[in-house]
Amino acid sequence: MEHKGTVKIETERLVLREFVMDDTEAAFRNWNSDSKVTEFLCWSTVGDISESEKIMRSWVDRYTDKSFYQWAIVPKDFGEPIGTISVADMDERTEKVQIGYCIGSKWWGQGYTSEAFSAIIPFFFQEVKAKRIEARHDPNNPNSGSVMKKCGLQYEGTLRKADWNNQGIVDACIYGLLADDYFKSVK
Repeated sequence: MEHKGTVKIETERLVLREFVMDDTEAAFRNWNSDSKVTEFLCWSTVGDISESEKIMRSWVDRYTDKSFYQWAIVPKDFGEPIGTISVADMDERTEKVQIGYCIGSKWWGQGYTSEAFSAIIPFFFQEVKAKRIEARHDPNNPNSGSVMKKCGLQYEGTLRKADWNNQGIVDACIYGLLADDYFKSVK
């Protein structure tokens, strides 16, 4: 793959950009401390702002690595991050990126996550030259799967007891989109 790093991407309603340390308070307030957000994730709800600051520092420090992708999801009319979308896992041999995302529960159901995910798909296929984009979700969190479907990923199956999150060891519904299929659809 031809890594570019976390480049700024704009959509009709969103700016996807690198985090800065000044985003710490918004991250804590808008999603890190929201127990609804972390119910099906593999990290715990953040208890105080100092934990958010450590997370933010680790992200900001990694932006020099061009294979690190961690975007702040910022609605243009709100002006501060409401969540994040990132590469949760990557395999250079298969040229695959696995996408993970979360936004604060106040913004669920408004299409922000789908808009953000849809915006990074062309970036990964056209710029980074990934051959596969995938995502997974706990079957008890079907709304996450709805985001994947809206973005054109195909359901490929459910791996039994193959993942873990704050619910324990769980099944994982896998969705994928291949570069070949993406380029056929944009012609």
